[in-house]
Amino acid sequence: MPQSLAKILVHTVFSTKGRSPFLRDQILRNELHQYFGGILANLDCQPVIVGGVEDHIHLLCALSRTCEAAAMVKEVKRSSSLWLKTKAPALHDFAWQSGYGIFSIGFSQISSVRDYIASQEAHHQKMSFQDEFRQLLRRYEIIFDERYVWD
Repeated sequence: MPQSLAKILVHTVFSTKGRSPFLRDQILRNELHQYFGGILANLDCQPVIVGGVEDHIHLLCALSRTCEAAAMVKEVKRSSSLWLKTKAPALHDFAWQSGYGIFSIGFSQISSVRDYIASQEAHHQKMSFQDEFRQLLRRYEIIFDERYVWD
């Protein structure tokens, strides 16, 4: 086969450093979500949906066949952090947590994961980010040490 083709869907989750609520402003958060979409598109990682609340982000995208998952996360965090720092003096010290979670999803799960990301505001009225992240880690059977998950 002379052509290489791929459709690798990933759900990526990461928080602000210390889970600080830097992203309270809804207008800024919407702009940030669009900015993430642009970064992903520039990496040839087709964005499906970007969402989140005041202290964390969810990305659903298709990885480019030439882009490694870690490189994608590094670039979206780096670029968005630089961009956010220019938006307001209160964001001068903005930072993302150093870690992240990235989970593969099947093509048939796109709709349910998209709905889950779109409903983050309502979801987090009932559940904290930490509990949500623990739930994702358990669902994907990822062994983790609580001492090293948060920063």
